[in-house]
Amino acid sequence: MNLFDRAVEFAVKAHEGQLRKDKSLFILHPLEVAVIAGTMTRDEAVLAAAVLHDTVEDTPVTADDILSNFGERVAELVASETEDKRPEQKASDTWLIRKEESLEVLKNCDDEGIKILWLSDKLSNMRAFVREYENVGDEFFSRFNQPDPEKQKWYFVTIEELLSDLEGYGAYSEYKTLVHRLFDRF
Repeated sequence: MNLFDRAVEFAVKAHEGQLRKDKSLFILHPLEVAVIAGTMTRDEAVLAAAVLHDTVEDTPVTADDILSNFGERVAELVASETEDKRPEQKASDTWLIRKEESLEVLKNCDDEGIKILWLSDKLSNMRAFVREYENVGDEFFSRFNQPDPEKQKWYFVTIEELLSDLEGYGAYSEYKTLVHRLFDRF
């Protein structure tokens, strides 16, 4: 079995029974992230990391599990997307520091694979966010650890700016369009 197929199998098992905030099956998000990444690269490590990107952050899977099962490159890519959730503190209290730490990864990054992974994840998120916002309106933001749309806007617009060297990809254009569709009202 190739690297990507093993990653899909691993991610499906890791996310078994999990749902997203919109009550959809969690695994659909990592699979969509891989599809988006696949429009920008054929790098199997990036595609494997795309389906694994939430395993360390949102399941009992550890960074060492990723390293031992998928190697150093996939582990590095997954780590770039993994926040230190600080489980001993309320997520709402750590939101800003977690986002600032995450943005530092992009600010100091010249690895196109990491940038493709980030863009793919954030585009998948923005697609879901716009759909949900159009269904429920401003109530949408109350579902997050940071319910202030201005702060959410800061985070997603900063990502847009930090990924601007990917502007030649359709995924970047779609991301930028959706960010502004959702947040320009705030």
